Amino acid sequence: MRSSFAKETAPFINIRTPAEWEVRLDERIFDTHSHYDDEAFDADRREVLTGLAGKGVGWLVNVGADMESSRKALALSEEYDFIYAALGVHPSEVEGLSETDMEWLRQNCGRSKVVAVGEIGLDYHWPTPEPELQKKWFVRQIGLARETGLPVIIHSRDAAADTMDILKREKAAGCGGVIHCYSYSPELAREYVDMGFYIGIGGVVTFKNAKKLVRTVEEIPLERLVLETDCPYMAPEPHRGQRNDSSRLICVAEKIGAIKGVETQEIIRITTENARELYRLS
Repeated sequence: MRSSFAKETAPFINIRTPAEWEVRLDERIFDTHSHYDDEAFDADRREVLTGLAGKGVGWLVNVGADMESSRKALALSEEYDFIYAALGVHPSEVEGLSETDMEWLRQNCGRSKVVAVGEIGLDYHWPTPEPELQKKWFVRQIGLARETGLPVIIHSRDAAADTMDILKREKAAGCGGVIHCYSYSPELAREYVDMGFYIGIGGVVTFKNAKKLVRTVEEIPLERLVLETDCPYMAPEPHRGQRNDSSRLICVAEKIGAIKGVETQEIIRITTENARELYRLS
């Protein structure tokens, strides 16, 4: 689902100057899940993307949600050195998905800037598409990840049991990947981590009602957490309700640091290392 956001006016406050960011590449933020192809960026996409380096962002993955956005993600990855692409179809968009589409995904998942199959999974929040159709294409796209040797980006909403059942049955742990926008219990997060998955943490962790997610961050080792925006959605406090972008991840890193009792720069360093391991980047 696409939506519009008013252009944000709140300033970003750097914790280092742009010059220092140029020196310390290991302290740049890696946004593991973004949607810069979204129409919310149509008016100023290039301005936003070219400005990220000066705000401490080093790399990002633009994630496909349907066939159109997967094509756009691929195009962005080819235009910008610091952008990688994930190709896949979100469970809410599987109606009309065809074998021709699957063949396009298969052919393009071999490109050098494509680092994952995603976002894929199950979403039972809305009555359609019906669950069996979602499951069919979830299984098929896990198979695509297995075939191409890529990790998976998992979207799961109100579908905890079926998601876990399919991941186990299809041996998706062998692909590796990340549970995007994690929203379930700390106990289930530990099970995912034991399977080898990373846990994606975004702006929700800064919300006042995010007690379950805060407990998850408390209990999961920092070495299994990655930062993500899901931009233009899910902006953290104090920017909630505004258009999100990767520079806002400083707020998420600060929150995780406060929860873990770790300096913000160390959170950035470790989560960036985690992201590079997740996406198998040297």
